[in-house]
Amino acid sequence: MKQQLQQLLTQALQALIDEGVLESAPSEIRLDHSKDKTQGDFASNIAMVLSKQARCAPKVLAEKIVAKLANASEIDKVEIAGPGFINFFMSQGSNNQVLEDILAQGDAFGLSDVGQGQRILLEFVSANPTGPLHVGHGRGAAYGATVSNLLRAVGFEVDNEYYVNDAGRQMDILTTSVYLRYCEVNIFPDNAYKGDYIVDIAKQISGVEKHDIAKGVCKDEKDGGDKEKHIDELIANCKKKLGKGYQQIFRLAIDSILGGIKADLSEFGIEYNQWFSEQSLVDSGLSEKTVKALQASGHIYEKDGALWFKTTDFGDDLDRVVVRDNGIHTYFASDIAYHLEKFERGYDKIINIWGSDHHGYIARVKASIAALGHNPDKLEILLVQFANLYRGGEKVAMSTRSGSFVTLEELRHEVGNDAARFFYVLRKSEQHMDFDLDLAKSKTNENPVFYIQYAHARICSVLKQAQSTKDDTAELSRLTSDTEMALIKELNRYKGVLQTSAVNYEPHVLAHYLRDLAGEFHSYYNNSEFLVDEAELRETRVLLIRAVKQVLANGLGILGVSAPDSM
Repeated sequence: MKQQLQQLLTQALQALIDEGVLESAPSEIRLDHSKDKTQGDFASNIAMVLSKQARCAPKVLAEKIVAKLANASEIDKVEIAGPGFINFFMSQGSNNQVLEDILAQGDAFGLSDVGQGQRILLEFVSANPTGPLHVGHGRGAAYGATVSNLLRAVGFEVDNEYYVNDAGRQMDILTTSVYLRYCEVNIFPDNAYKGDYIVDIAKQISGVEKHDIAKGVCKDEKDGGDKEKHIDELIANCKKKLGKGYQQIFRLAIDSILGGIKADLSEFGIEYNQWFSEQSLVDSGLSEKTVKALQASGHIYEKDGALWFKTTDFGDDLDRVVVRDNGIHTYFASDIAYHLEKFERGYDKIINIWGSDHHGYIARVKASIAALGHNPDKLEILLVQFANLYRGGEKVAMSTRSGSFVTLEELRHEVGNDAARFFYVLRKSEQHMDFDLDLAKSKTNENPVFYIQYAHARICSVLKQAQSTKDDTAELSRLTSDTEMALIKELNRYKGVLQTSAVNYEPHVLAHYLRDLAGEFHSYYNNSEFLVDEAELRETRVLLIRAVKQVLANGLGILGVSAPDSM
């Protein structure tokens, strides 16, 4: 229906262009579903958009547009409201058509080819493998997976990727932390990883000699020294004393942690096409080749023994170091090489989902893309705010380095995958969210995921009692009550909501829609009888709720949430 109305409006605007009233029409005409039934089924603001061009008031232009609309049996009436909105009231038969479409298309209802098969590389989570995933990572995981599902639902080809930071200083700190626990030192560095998981990994070490790697190093911060220099000297001693044993501990640590991350995400319903290793950029020489390419093109200069990338030439606020004075490449150098490798794979679009604390990193990454001769507009970076966890009304404090945090695994076990996936995407990704554990576990209407799943389970119960239905005996014109019309109107919104959620990367729009649909169903359930004696009316009402059940299941599936048959 939406496409038909847009076509009618396009034809009307063309008629006004031919008459000289308008100069041109927009490439896309906005048409929104009306939530208030007094405002019809669809509303367009096109008259307000074009009024300046037409040199008349929006309401006057709206009247001219309506006068040029061709007659269509699907439209009952058209009204002009407010400053110039054009409201369309669709015929009952036109609205009811969605029920037949839903039941005919089943799981495919709502899918479209908006993306036209364009290929997208979507990177998300990519947490350093220095510890288990915590509840903050969980939000990025749920958001990324759902955006991926949404994009596939509207016709894009999406590959999911996890960038494994398995090279660099943080991995050295991790390895040294594990070794120190293995040696059972009494005093542990301020800047080391302290979680219980470090002790668990250390218990798996065998055949490695124990050395006092703290001997001769500078003081730690608690002793009045420099904690960064202290840990760096411990790392240097660890490598020198252990030799090949250092790599043994490094591999044990990363395999243990990364294996846990992979299992955690898989159990959370999230799969990746590729786990890309940062170390592979070093081993292949791509990181070094990328820096040399930037040097050759004049984008890198030397200062204080280090190599600096002139990111200020591309809008960054400061130039950035890519190779330190000790010859070691920075994380930024690896990121430049990684993004170059991404672009050379030939994707139509590359999307990174990062934590909000990486906001300042966007300009320098886009600068590197431009400097290497690629279009930085092909890269979209979506930011996800941290999730605050509340239990019993109290905020739970978390710190990865200190080991005081709630893991994603613990959260999933406490509230379940469904509640975790749904709650994580219920708000805009760039907004802070407070994750209320007590609400997520409750079996009340205040818990949105329970409320939606309960609607699906209720319908399954009715259908089980109905045993069998015959669509050919259903008469859709019998669906005339306010609650029935409200349900049908909500069902008509689904495809548009799905497309909007996908192209804007906004899963919360779909989540809120499902809650609205469930609300309309519960209202219908509480005010109507489905299994009446009259066969035609019974089959008609059953057909309606079957359609509701299908859309609830389709939407929940995209969000990564189950649609239970009973609760």
